[in-house]
Amino acid sequence: MMKQIPNYLTMFRIASVVVVYLSFYVAAPLGHWLAVTVFALGAITDFFDGYLARKFDALSDFGRMFDPIADKLMVLICLVMLISADIITLAHLPAVLIIIAREILVSGLREFLNGRDVTLPVSTLAKYKTSLQMIALGCLLAGPTGDALLPGVLTLGFVMLWLSALLTVMTGYDYLRASLRHLRSQN
Repeated sequence: MMKQIPNYLTMFRIASVVVVYLSFYVAAPLGHWLAVTVFALGAITDFFDGYLARKFDALSDFGRMFDPIADKLMVLICLVMLISADIITLAHLPAVLIIIAREILVSGLREFLNGRDVTLPVSTLAKYKTSLQMIALGCLLAGPTGDALLPGVLTLGFVMLWLSALLTVMTGYDYLRASLRHLRSQN
């Protein structure tokens, strides 16, 4: 049973994306708090998913395949929804485009290298990037409702979004460089 928990957490994260999406159709303030709560649970389960999989030696093909998909779905759908709700405006769109481009690049690199039996392990800097993204998205999902309760929460969200975009560029470059190094060594 313990070995299945990481898989259940991954499935929960995938399902939670739907609830976060639907929360955008619930009037504020309830919709904002619903989105933040479900998103926060998803972010927490992301941490425990990996931790428990390593602790109980419960790494699985399911987890290797769906864990990164769950992460990307949560981040990308939240970004798109925040744009559609006019919380992320054109001024912050470059940060979003950087994040999306990096996710596509790294996914493509991993897929390509996997066919060559090469893996790209997640770097510590990439874990920091993910943490900043989660904080940014949580603050932004709180929207004006969160800003009314805690003035500055949207500003914090935008600062974290741009910081995560900076780390996104750095980690994307690191993954690209490591991939090219693997390709050169195999030729």
